[in-house]
Amino acid sequence: MSGFDPVAVAPLGVVALSFLEHDSEGNSMSILSDEIYDQGLDWAETNGQKMHIHKTALPTTYAEAVGANELGTGTVTTGPTTDGATDGRRVTTSAITTGAITADGMAAHWAITDGVGLFVASGALSTPQAVTAGNTFTLDAVSLTIRDAA
Repeated sequence: MSGFDPVAVAPLGVVALSFLEHDSEGNSMSILSDEIYDQGLDWAETNGQKMHIHKTALPTTYAEAVGANELGTGTVTTGPTTDGATDGRRVTTSAITTGAITADGMAAHWAITDGVGLFVASGALSTPQAVTAGNTFTLDAVSLTIRDAA
């Protein structure tokens, strides 16, 4: 059987489509062009301009990224799409060397936004750290990766 069977997956209310191609014996094969990955990462590259650090909660929206849990911000640039470190495709932000701390707290998460209204991505810091308003922070480059199917 050949052709494409669209399969809808809905984790956490997000709909993703994957297309399963079948070989002549009916075995499933998942093959996607790098361009499919690159389009989403190109959007992240265009819109990923501000890095926010946060305390207790992992931001999932722009409002949360700039809300009460925000401890500071820094400006980043997001590089072009390249091959992922293991597989898939990725974009990498610049490191931050002079981020501004605006509130006291324990920095535990980061978020990337466009600085105006779009949420791009978020994640946990590898090691939470206490920060003090008025100081600066540094942050290593962050890699946003879309992995290949297993």
